[in-house]
Amino acid sequence: MNLETLKKNWDSVNQRIADAAIRSGRKASEVTLVAVTKRNPVAMIRPLIELGALDLGENYPQELWEKNDQIADRNVLWHLIGHLQGNKAKKTLPMVRMIHAVDSLKLLQTLNTLAATLSNPPSVCLQVNTSGESAKHGWSAEQLLADADFIAPLGTIPIVGLMTMAAYGTDAESARSSFVKLREVRDAFRLRTEFAMPHLSMGMSNDFESAIEEGATLVRVGSALFEGVES
Repeated sequence: MNLETLKKNWDSVNQRIADAAIRSGRKASEVTLVAVTKRNPVAMIRPLIELGALDLGENYPQELWEKNDQIADRNVLWHLIGHLQGNKAKKTLPMVRMIHAVDSLKLLQTLNTLAATLSNPPSVCLQVNTSGESAKHGWSAEQLLADADFIAPLGTIPIVGLMTMAAYGTDAESARSSFVKLREVRDAFRLRTEFAMPHLSMGMSNDFESAIEEGATLVRVGSALFEGVES
């Protein structure tokens, strides 16, 4: 493992985040880097933690469970950024700071019920399919607004924002329209529900800078951090 490359990647990504935040009229501290660690072994994750990565993202609940046990000695904040099945929710909730991809009213209602059993339940973002791709999970923009009256009373689980993924095959500029749409949907949803909704979880390794320029507060970056580290 090339620790020098890992540090160089870490510094580069953080500088790019800071520069994009400045371009959007914000401070770098207003954007949280969620380091996506999926499929990377704990031996590669520990040095990243040493560099300052405290917010870690996993796509699969089972992988998150295993890594949570293996890194129990470190004060990390886990983010589940992939699809969550209802039957895995009870075990997952106490381990995570945030669930980014709550993609249906049924799942949200399940999480709201489970949150009542926890003294400090995680916050959630609602996933919106802004690209319109049939393979993706999440509400359409129209359906989310239509469900707003059902979502507004769910006050046990903290609903803090929206999440999206740009269309497959897009670059930073062609992805921008998805990020603009998510921000617009968030603003409309906020009016319908009176939730503060401070967070927009959007942007990955190939497009996080444009996401920040369009208002992202959480970016999910994996490959840009680990590129070349195993060489």
